[in-house]
Parts: sequence; C-alpha cells; structure tokens
Amino acid sequence: MNAPAPKFLPKDYATDQEVRWCPGCGDYAILKGVQKTLADIQADPTKTVFVSGIGCASRFPYYMATYGFHTIHGRAPAIATGIKIANPDLDVWIVSGDGDALSIGGNHLLHLLRRNIDVQFLLFNNEIYGLTKGQYSPTSKIGTRSPSTPLGSVDSPVSATQFALGANARFVARAIDTQQKQMPEVLKRAHAHRGASFVEIFQNCIVYNDGAFDNFTAKDAADDNQLHLEHGKPMLYGKNRNKGLRMMPGVLKLEVVEIGKNGVTEADVLIHDEKNRMQALMLATLQPPAFPVALGVLYCDPAPTYEQAVAEQAKVVLARQPDGDLNKL
Repeated sequence: MNAPAPKFLPKDYATDQEVRWCPGCGDYAILKGVQKTLADIQADPTKTVFVSGIGCASRFPYYMATYGFHTIHGRAPAIATGIKIANPDLDVWIVSGDGDALSIGGNHLLHLLRRNIDVQFLLFNNEIYGLTKGQYSPTSKIGTRSPSTPLGSVDSPVSATQFALGANARFVARAIDTQQKQMPEVLKRAHAHRGASFVEIFQNCIVYNDGAFDNFTAKDAADDNQLHLEHGKPMLYGKNRNKGLRMMPGVLKLEVVEIGKNGVTEADVLIHDEKNRMQALMLATLQPPAFPVALGVLYCDPAPTYEQAVAEQAKVVLARQPDGDLNKL
C-alpha cells in the first residue's frame, strides 16, 4: 500500500513576498532548507511561529507562510519566551544573526538558553553586520577590516557555539548554509528536541564578507576540514575517511591521527557522545588548518523545560485556590 501524499510541500511554506536579500546571499539557502524541514516534519502553519530581531536574517518571517513577529534589535528571545509561555502548544522558531544575537541580544539569548525554553534558535553567522553596511561583529576574526575597523579588528571574537554551551544549552548544533542535505537533518533534530535548541549556521555574506568560511566550506577544502558528527560513531573525516580525532594519552586534549600511520587503527578514534558536554566544548574550539570544523549535533542532553515548570506552578496555585475571583482581589 502506498503511503499517503504529504499534506504540505516546501512551497506551501513560502509566501508571495519578494525575497529581498542580495543575490548570492547564504540566507536564500537557509530559507530553502527551513522550508524543506517544515515539509519533512509536516509542520502545521497555523501552529508555527517565526520570531526575528533586526538584521538581514530578520526578514525571515516575511517569507514564511506561518505566523511571525519581526521584533526589535536583540529582543527576539524575550518575545519568543512570552509566546511560548502564553501558548506552549505553538512551535516557535527564532531567527537571528551574529550581531543581533551576540551583541545587543547576548543577554537575552543567555537567559533563553539557561531557562531551557522549548524553541529552536537559528543563528546565521556571517561574521559581519550586513544590513548596516559591513561593520565588524562579535564573531569577526581579529584583523577584520571594515568601516568600523579600517585598520583591522583587535577584538577577540565570540564563539557562538561555545557561548551556547557555556549558557547551559541542552542542544547545540552546527550547519553550513549550502549543505542542503545535512542542514535539514540538523534542523529536524533541533525540532525534535524538547527544550531550547541552538543551531549555528555558517552563512556567507557575498557583499561584505565573501569567503569568510572558505577554509572549510570550499569544495577543495571541505573533505579535510569538515567533521560531520554522528552519535555513537567514530570521529572520522577526510576524502578517504582515514583521518580522525583521538584524546591524547594522559592529557585532556584532542589530536588528529591518520589511520594506518604509527600503528593507529579505527579503534583509536574517539567515539562521538552527544551527552558529553566536555567533549562538545572541545569540539567547539576546533578550527582549521590544524583541526576540522565540527558539524552536526555537538551536544544533546534533554532536561525539563521552563514552560513546563511554569505550568506546574500554576496547577499548584489553582489547586489551592480553585475559585479565585479577580474582581474581588
């Protein structure tokens, strides 16, 4: 017997609004990936909400045929928190950029993650302020030349993934804008997770920071500089899958090894454990050329959500005072 045809297709989540990003912007690929994800999970548009702040990424709600809020700079997590507490049955997605989320919005993001509110937070990281014409952002590399740093940035950049882990996020993952096979799978995992899901998406800004991630996203660099994680599987990568990570003997530190050299076998390669926060923190720090960039789900360890706790408190109060009269109060 053939399976019934899906009710919603990716195109059903697209609006009639003109998509107004720069030609070649990575946001187009992310939009396509998100719409495919919603179709794959058959998300109900009437119960789905996209919330954004300010920046190029903030246009996202206009292009999704769901409910949406285009809010203010850095405050999307606060608005989303209110939405989720008021109506826990809604499926809430937050879309933000590296500037919006980690500069003026850093405090709000911190509390969203530590409270473990059941939302999906997508951080589009292009390491630059695109909407306001190319100033350096909290994730910009040292030496980045921009209108606000003409001699090169001297700021130490924020690692979005390390920030999320430090804020006690219970689900932390990474994806690349153009990887249309892998990104929807990561987003589906984030959606299935009950609690705050944080996904950093490396996104190219073709106008103000083109090629910022070429050292691991370019075709000729991808195989040797991308580590796609799978829970319970060895951390292997490389064109011939002959490179891997292992813990250095007697030291809490990762190293790259090559299978077949110096007696190294696949059994020596570290197994990915999604519930190991320390391992996730170490993976989050890896950068080319010495190490590959860790992609996929770095950490996943569910815990009770904030809105569940609030609802339980409300039940206790109502049980004590079931006939409360607001007018009398």
